[in-house]
Amino acid sequence: MTEHGEAASGSFYEKVGGRATFERLVRHFYEGVRTDPVLWPMYPERDLEGAIQRLTGFLEQYWGGPGTYSEQRGHPRLRMRHGPFKVNQQARDHWLSHMRSAVDSLELSPLDDATLWGYLDRAAQAMVNTFEE
Repeated sequence: MTEHGEAASGSFYEKVGGRATFERLVRHFYEGVRTDPVLWPMYPERDLEGAIQRLTGFLEQYWGGPGTYSEQRGHPRLRMRHGPFKVNQQARDHWLSHMRSAVDSLELSPLDDATLWGYLDRAAQAMVNTFEE
């Protein structure tokens, strides 16, 4: 195994279905965000499709798909990009709740689910930048 769970038979990205799977994940996630009073104010509606494409591109690149995200946006720098937003424990929990629903909707194998969820959970923890309410 290499970094990000690549096996000799191909990347995690390919194993779980490629871009279509990650786009389904992200679109399901944003369906929840749209009704979330904590998260929705952080996402300008006029650029929701842009947010969908950026997150999809980031995830597909991370998991072994095309490098389009970095080609278009440079290094991910997740903490820096989230710096302008107040990401407290409540926001993290709301984000994780919507993402858990999205991951569940994919009906991945238990191992693939755990692999994806482990990364998403760690990433969400890392984005917390304040303990203010």
